[in-house]
Amino acid sequence: MKPVVVYTTTYCPFCVSAKALLQAKGIPFQEIDVTNDVNLRQEVIRRSGRRTVPQIFIDDEPIGGFTELKALADSGELDAKLAD
Repeated sequence: MKPVVVYTTTYCPFCVSAKALLQAKGIPFQEIDVTNDVNLRQEVIRRSGRRTVPQIFIDDEPIGGFTELKALADSGELDAKLAD
């Protein structure tokens, strides 16, 4: 399975939803909390081109936030993206 990284903040309901979806599907992920870290916020903006969280990466490919993750899961494409 390809690695999944999720940039989050502690106060973001979409972050909670994204993590819950991944956990429900049994997908391991690395969470990077950017709540109080300006450097990590800059890193996620640089990597994704977006200022919002969550930002989700599969094998270093930016896939977007919760809405995009849910769409991938609903369409069945998430499993294909995760396959080695």
